[in-house]
Amino acid sequence: MSIVQNHGGQSATPALRLQHCPQQPRAALITLHGGRADSYRTSQPWHLAALRMRPVLRAAASAMPLRDIVLAHVRYRHRGWNQDDPLNDTYRALGELHHIAGPVPAILIGHSMGGRAALRAASHPQVHGVLALAPWLPPGEPSKQLSGKAAVVVHGDRDRVTSPHASTDYVMQARTAGAHAGIILISNGDHAMLRRSALWHRTVSTIVTDLLPPSPHTSGLAAASYAATDPLVL
Repeated sequence: MSIVQNHGGQSATPALRLQHCPQQPRAALITLHGGRADSYRTSQPWHLAALRMRPVLRAAASAMPLRDIVLAHVRYRHRGWNQDDPLNDTYRALGELHHIAGPVPAILIGHSMGGRAALRAASHPQVHGVLALAPWLPPGEPSKQLSGKAAVVVHGDRDRVTSPHASTDYVMQARTAGAHAGIILISNGDHAMLRRSALWHRTVSTIVTDLLPPSPHTSGLAAASYAATDPLVL
């Protein structure tokens, strides 16, 4: 296993888990899986939260030719949010992406806790857009970092783990902060994205297509969500 140096000079496992990396990529699609509010247990790729993102990344990858895109996951050190741990891991992953592929624009695709981390990491200059799936957005979650960025939140309207209402409020707050932000509800959709999974995956592919540079697009599902005064319902 390769080792890199973290900012403190200590050895660390790479935060970017590459699935596909062409020689001259035009963009990168990076997934961030869910987790727990607090846990210092080691995050593993065989945990259900991580496995859930494999079909999501495959759906996203259909948005453009494989010769043009880096496909990767963020590898967390711990299963919990703790003290912004997944956000720090995401920043490390983006730094590794720059080292490997150069300053390619990145689309972050996060689920649940990973959605929170993806939205927080939008301040990174390499982040071009964010797709947050059923994100965990506790009260007071900041949105100023999304100013000038594109972000779409997709939430199941029957989610009992994270709140679709909190997602709607967050998107409206992000718009006030200057983001191109939209909210889409999956009718009868659940937190695990198992119910109506085909629709979830089609929506991911469609939105990623809209988010890829150059954006923000003036047409498409993402653009429709930016312009809507109420959540779009699929």
